[in-house]
Amino acid sequence: MARKTIIVVWLVGLALWSIPFAEAQPKKVPRIGYLVTGVPSSSSSLNLEAFRQGLRDFGYIEGKNIQIESRYAEGKLDRLPSLVAELVQPKVDVLISGTLVAIRAAKQATNTIPIVMVLSVDPVASGLVDSLARPGGNITGLTNLARDLSGKRLELFKEVVPGISHIGMLRDADDPSAALGFKEYETVARALKVQLQSLEVRGPNPDLEGAFQAAAKGRASALIAIRGFLFNRYPKQIADLAIKNRLPSMYEGSVYVEAGGLVSYATNDVDQWRRAATYVDKILKGAKPSDLPVEQPTKFELVFNLKTAKQIGLTIPQSVLYRADKVIR
Repeated sequence: MARKTIIVVWLVGLALWSIPFAEAQPKKVPRIGYLVTGVPSSSSSLNLEAFRQGLRDFGYIEGKNIQIESRYAEGKLDRLPSLVAELVQPKVDVLISGTLVAIRAAKQATNTIPIVMVLSVDPVASGLVDSLARPGGNITGLTNLARDLSGKRLELFKEVVPGISHIGMLRDADDPSAALGFKEYETVARALKVQLQSLEVRGPNPDLEGAFQAAAKGRASALIAIRGFLFNRYPKQIADLAIKNRLPSMYEGSVYVEAGGLVSYATNDVDQWRRAATYVDKILKGAKPSDLPVEQPTKFELVFNLKTAKQIGLTIPQSVLYRADKVIR
């Protein structure tokens, strides 16, 4: 009996001794890799802050119980493999990015680390996932399917500027998603009897003035900028050049309209990046990317800048203005 008592006392003592030891063990802080193909800019900063806010909504505080490792390729696509390696080799818990070329580089580098995307292209057609409902593999996230909006943008643009028949399409010649976008606009343009002129530029220092000169030579009467990582640094310069050349301009993101562009029709980027935190939270709690359906947007925003309309001498029909979600006066 005495022996049993000694054993019990010993076990209790061992348990009490192990409590402070267990508490002293540091908890693993999840690491999130944030990969940007461009440079730190106002738009990328807004996206990152929206993502951080989304994480805070789930109780994640950066520097306390979560860590974000940011990498910027600064428009140099050949740097992507090394930047991905910097995030993959120490093995981040989740990798997140918003550009097709970066997601493809990450997919090539790892098939085990979960990847969350926030893309404007169709991830199925791009070969990133098997389907929206069952992605398969290690990639999931959000797609705003902005390319599916190409037809709607052209239709809206013709309402805003009745009679336009020749549109200059500003695009990054090195961005595969921009090439896909141009083809989709071409398909719709034929049905609407609109002629498109490709205005290609290349990074890291795009000749935007040269592109607008080419538009003038080609007698373009309006401009659509196909969004891409290269242009994230230049929303104001692009908008200013459109105003200088008196070209009504349509964009694939409201940040360009806020910088002085005429009109945009797109999803809300800030909302998309905040929503991306939902996927990170689920993955950190054990969910597999292959089982998380890719989310599609349910709302699109029509934004106008009336200051710009006045500067280029354009009167926007009231029938279109009534449908606007936001008007900058």
